[in-house]
Amino acid sequence: MYHLWHKLSAEILGTALLLTTVIGSGIMAEKLAGGNVAIALLANTAATVGGLYILIEVFGPISGAHFNPVVSGIMAVQKDLPGVEFIPYAAAQLVGAILGAWLAHAMFDAAILQLSTKMRGGPGQWIAEGVATAGLVLVILRAPSGRVAAMVATYIGAAYWFTASTSFANPAAAFGRMFSDTFAGIAPASVPNFILAEFAGGAVGLALHKLLEFRPMRHDHPNVIESSGVTQAP
Repeated sequence: MYHLWHKLSAEILGTALLLTTVIGSGIMAEKLAGGNVAIALLANTAATVGGLYILIEVFGPISGAHFNPVVSGIMAVQKDLPGVEFIPYAAAQLVGAILGAWLAHAMFDAAILQLSTKMRGGPGQWIAEGVATAGLVLVILRAPSGRVAAMVATYIGAAYWFTASTSFANPAAAFGRMFSDTFAGIAPASVPNFILAEFAGGAVGLALHKLLEFRPMRHDHPNVIESSGVTQAP
C-alpha cells in the first residue's frame, strides 16, 4: 500500500515527464521539420504515444498514472480514488505540468520562463477537446485489465490527428503548455475554454460508460431462463 505522498510524488513526476515529452518533442520536431507542420506534428505524436505508454506502465502501480485532473475526478466519482485525494492529485498534476515545461525549455537552452502566444479557440476547437476527453475517459474505463497503457497511448496518438485541437484532453496539459511559447503551446486566454470543454467531455465519457455497462436482464422469476419459448432451469 502506497502512502499519499508516494502517489503525489508519482503524479508530479509523471505529469512533468509527460509535459517534457510533449513540449520537448515539439521543439525538436519544429527544428528538424524544415517548416513542414505535418511532419512536425507526426514526430510530436510519435514521441507522445511512446512516452505516455511508458509513463503509465511505470507510475500506474503507484498512483494510477492519472496525470490529468479530469481522470482523477472521474476516478473519485467511481470511488476508485478517495474523494479527499482529488484536490491533492489535481494540485500535484498542475505543479508537475509547470515543471515539465521548464525542464523542456532548459534542455533546449530556451528561456525557462515563457508564456505562450499561440491562440487556440473557437467552437470547433472546444468541441474537439470535449470529444477527445470523452473518448479518453471511455477508453480508460472500458479498456481490458493490463491493456490500459497501450490503449490510452494509441488513442491519444490517433486523437492528435482526428481532432481539430490536436487532443490536449487534459487540463493539466493545457495549464502547463500555457507556460511554453513553442510548437505545443497555448495562449493563456485560450486555456479556460479548453479546460471547461475537457471537464464537460469527461462527464460525457463517464455517462457513455454507464450507458454501456452490462446489467443482467430482470425476469419475474430470476432463476428461470426463457429461450425459444421453452422454459429451462439454469
